[in-house]
Amino acid sequence: IDEKIKDLVKEPSRYNVIFLNDNATPMEWVVDLLINIFKHTHSSAEHITMEIHTNGSAVVGTYSYEIAEQKTIEATKSSHENGFPLQIKMEAE
Repeated sequence: IDEKIKDLVKEPSRYNVIFLNDNATPMEWVVDLLINIFKHTHSSAEHITMEIHTNGSAVVGTYSYEIAEQKTIEATKSSHENGFPLQIKMEAE
């Protein structure tokens, strides 16, 4: 029975949330999103923002599918409501 249970229990897949660089979204806005939605510290949010700016994209968090989807939707909606074309994507880890 123990062997069957181990076979049935599987860790959920994890998904990376990735911010893509653009020329219209201010860095301050990206830092605010990282702090308020993704719960980064101010210094880590600034570091990630610079990585996005320098490399064109960066992973801002890794979550289960549902949480990654919710955070992606929340950040995208907030950005678009404030007039910023920030693009965010999810991909399997």
